Amino acid sequence: MTISEEFSQVLHDWSETFMRRSMHEFIQFSKESGLSMHQIRTLFHLRQDGRCGVSEIGDLLGVTNPAASQMIDRLVLNGYIERTEDPTDRRAKRLKLTFKGSEIVNESIEIRRRWMERLTDVLSLEEQKSIISALLILTKTAQDMDPREIHSFGNLKNEMLKQPNSGSE
Repeated sequence: MTISEEFSQVLHDWSETFMRRSMHEFIQFSKESGLSMHQIRTLFHLRQDGRCGVSEIGDLLGVTNPAASQMIDRLVLNGYIERTEDPTDRRAKRLKLTFKGSEIVNESIEIRRRWMERLTDVLSLEEQKSIISALLILTKTAQDMDPREIHSFGNLKNEMLKQPNSGSE
């Protein structure tokens, strides 16, 4: 096996392990909280972008406005978001994350990160330094490869809105 093939295999193995572990923790949290993935995604969107409308949530999730509205009704009923009139159009409703909604988002982030902290605890300082160096190189190279790469999560939505919707989630 060449160095390039070995690197590719190791990178693939790490990516698979990272995603499996990260998503396992996230899915477990979702089950324990009683929230669906769409509901959690909606809460994350509101945390990031502030207020938005029902149709924006429908577009984000790739569901109809009535389906988005039903899901939002459950989030409002459980106190995760609040719905108010849009000041520019009284017929439209604006959604905003509540304190309780913000708390659940923060908790889900913390849950997903805990296993990385456990991983850090078992690595020596030398191993941590080596991994830091390698990940900095890998991250910069990956970002430099694609000029459309978004360097901050805050710009991700804007970039996605510029691209045509593929219709798949």
